[in-house]
Amino acid sequence: MHTKSPRLPFSTLIVSLISATVIATPFPTSAQEIETQRGVPFMTVRNKTSPNARNPYFGQERSDLKAGWCDIGQRWLGLPTAVADAAPFHIPEEILRIEKVRDEAPGAVIDALETTAADSVPVLYTHGFYIDFEKGCMRATILQENAKLQNKFMWFSWPSDGDLLNYTHDEADLYWSLPDLADTIAEMEAEFGSGQVHLAGHSLGGRGMALALMDVAARHPDVRLGELVLLAPDMDFEIFSRILPRIRPIVSGITVYVAEADRPLALSTTLHGYSRLGEVGNDVEKLDGVEVIDLSALPVRSPTGHLYHVYNQEVGDDLNQIFNNGKRADERHNLVQIRDNVWSLQPNE
Repeated sequence: MHTKSPRLPFSTLIVSLISATVIATPFPTSAQEIETQRGVPFMTVRNKTSPNARNPYFGQERSDLKAGWCDIGQRWLGLPTAVADAAPFHIPEEILRIEKVRDEAPGAVIDALETTAADSVPVLYTHGFYIDFEKGCMRATILQENAKLQNKFMWFSWPSDGDLLNYTHDEADLYWSLPDLADTIAEMEAEFGSGQVHLAGHSLGGRGMALALMDVAARHPDVRLGELVLLAPDMDFEIFSRILPRIRPIVSGITVYVAEADRPLALSTTLHGYSRLGEVGNDVEKLDGVEVIDLSALPVRSPTGHLYHVYNQEVGDDLNQIFNNGKRADERHNLVQIRDNVWSLQPNE
């Protein structure tokens, strides 16, 4: 017998919608077919938790490297445009959830990405703190679509607990995952070729991507990668500035996104005692060869100010110009230079 769910306050409903998740269909047989689907290919070092290929399927414990495709389904909410536009932050048009997870060997997933990407350069992306497999699949899919990276996107999922109170546990699991992330970077470069793999990391995942690159540079000094983009990186600014000379030679360019209204990074600074790389106000002129994009002029489209890569179209457009068009900051639209290596991203008119 089903009972009626209690009515939730509007604020609780909206937050739950923003936190919802993703899915799609069977494995695509061609690049054309995949364009009609939602979901992402992935590499993960999470443990399997379910035998039926549905959520959660992968859990929060550590495991050996696995791979596959996360398929996404959605239910449209049908909210009036005027209501969505009037909200103080982003209201999704649909509720997303995992429909199916399809296992495959890591090498086969990379081979399939090579087919769907065709002549494009793929992007390897990893997530941040407080991201279980379901939420990570959803946000990776939205980011892929926001930046127009369909068919050329790979998500690396490390075993975050998806628990707001387990930050230090997540840090430990991120560090444990670094060898696998570094190996994945090196293997994709070997498969796609010199300069033919872009990299992106959000929040704690930005820290992981930078540290994994330091490992790659030490073990594979001849590796050459494409663009490195760090979105709201939760990393000690001074540590990044110290390792920068080691990672800069193996990437074609580095972009760091920062924002004034980023509440989780402010909390991380309080916790660690040192400023985060993704915050405004650091001495970024010392970051030789790094282009810093300040998003403080944009409307805050998420309650935390930390999720602009999935909820601000301006950021998606800027990422599209970096990854798909190879443009530097002084070539991209909507950017106003405010210091030697700092640009302000302006709202769309």
